Amino acid sequence: MARLLEVTDLSTHFQTEEGLVRAVDRVSFSVDEGETLGLVGESGCGKSVAALSLVRLVPPPGRIVSGRIVYKGTDLMALRERDMRRYRGREIALVFQEPMSALNPVYTVGYQIAEGLIVHKMMRKREALLEAARLMDLVRIPGAADRLRDYPHQMSGGMRQRVMIAMALACRPSLVVADEPTTALDVTIQAEILDLLKGLKKEFGLSLILISHNLGVIAEAADRVAVMYAGRIVEQAPVRDLFASPRHPYTEGLLRSIPRLGGGGEGPAGRKRRLAAIEGSVPNLAALPTGCAFHPRCPDVMPECRAREPRLLPLGAGRAQGGAARAVSCFKHHDAGGTPR
Repeated sequence: MARLLEVTDLSTHFQTEEGLVRAVDRVSFSVDEGETLGLVGESGCGKSVAALSLVRLVPPPGRIVSGRIVYKGTDLMALRERDMRRYRGREIALVFQEPMSALNPVYTVGYQIAEGLIVHKMMRKREALLEAARLMDLVRIPGAADRLRDYPHQMSGGMRQRVMIAMALACRPSLVVADEPTTALDVTIQAEILDLLKGLKKEFGLSLILISHNLGVIAEAADRVAVMYAGRIVEQAPVRDLFASPRHPYTEGLLRSIPRLGGGGEGPAGRKRRLAAIEGSVPNLAALPTGCAFHPRCPDVMPECRAREPRLLPLGAGRAQGGAARAVSCFKHHDAGGTPR
């Protein structure tokens, strides 16, 4: 598969009253044509900021301070703002986390879907509205032609999410970044939205970055996974390899914390068994600990973890499925010089 997106050493910082917040800190990843990359981690780890950074829409006081974002051979960081607008929506589209916040309450959903086609001068308004109806039907909104004139508040959460997906697809982008597309939806609707995304990906030949804290969603939909913690990627692997044998202690903790049928209930002598959890809490990004940011919570912490920051390095000499090497940022697997243990 051809490389569609290559992100190298991307850093996005926020200057706050508490200090400098490194929301995204030297993050590198890639996406191939037709691939789904899952980006996972706890809330506040930098996933959404990374998504906004890809299209240079980081809100102030945030700013991208370094890195390269190469899309189809073009470094988006080198473009003027005027040129960058041609890529937003038309080449790289975002499905935002909260449809009710992302949709404009004073415009009809039909117009909001059509707007991208009009702004990018791909269609006139009349044609764009007809295309909006077709897209609403494509994302399985019943009675699409009659609902063009609906406002966001007249739709359910699941229907609003479908509108957001239709908006993302309107200009036929090559890459869609879906930020928590199933959050706040019930389990049945979550499954429908995931099924819809997978079907549309195949039909349109899309590449997808799927951002989620829900590992079940990632297991269902992703080809490869990048795990983020405190603004950094700590592990990358093909999805099957990651779930079968996680290598970073944080990834191991995330997988252990997934509720399982039969995993709770009565333990020995009738005692209740607690769900597994990662000890401690997510660190303050304005005051990260020295060394590995995860070391205060890590069950496998070593002296060097407190003194040095590990790098994300390939794991072993072999190549994993799809030609993608596994990589981990942990002294359990590499010493400070990058030599495998």
